[in-house]
Amino acid sequence: MDFTDQRLSYEKGVLDQQSIPTSPFELLGAWMTEAIEQKVQEPYAMSLATCGADLKPSVRIVLLREITETGVVFYTNYDSAKGQDISENPNAEVLFFWHELERQIRISGRIAKIDADKSAAYFQKRPHDSQVGAWVSEPQSGEVANREVMEQTFEQLQAEYADGISVPTPAFWGGYEITVEKIEFWQGRASRMHDRIVYSKDDNNNWQTKRLLP
Repeated sequence: MDFTDQRLSYEKGVLDQQSIPTSPFELLGAWMTEAIEQKVQEPYAMSLATCGADLKPSVRIVLLREITETGVVFYTNYDSAKGQDISENPNAEVLFFWHELERQIRISGRIAKIDADKSAAYFQKRPHDSQVGAWVSEPQSGEVANREVMEQTFEQLQAEYADGISVPTPAFWGGYEITVEKIEFWQGRASRMHDRIVYSKDDNNNWQTKRLLP
């Protein structure tokens, strides 16, 4: 398959370095709000890239669940392949791509587990079947003989934790926060003259911005 003749001209917006807010979190919140209002499908879906001790990068989609004052939070299985990568190398990056708005956001930083009580509080808010499903994925990314084995385990757990019975939060499951060290906002423009503004902190821990070539 050859896609070399496929072309799109990005012309839906601009990103002016002179008018952006001082804090990248303000712009992140504004762009996220606009994506939701424009009904972008799952705008909080982000590609998470990690790299463990084997120096082989891995990337997968996870769902943003909170924007804090210092970073972004998602939840997963700590025993997963991504969890292993994170335990070996705390540096990670996430990418949002919203085709409908012709925008990307890249967030780089260090990643760490959040407080266990906060993870438990979020777990208990999840739908009952999703809570049960989390127990099936132990370990997540582990090999399973076939789907029937998964479904049998799921049915057994559903019977054990029938509706009305609280599903305990697994010790192997919880949240991670990526503390932002650098964040780039990308706005598609015509003729591939895209706007790219990157925020990073100076020696005094203040946010600075730079324009990057497209």
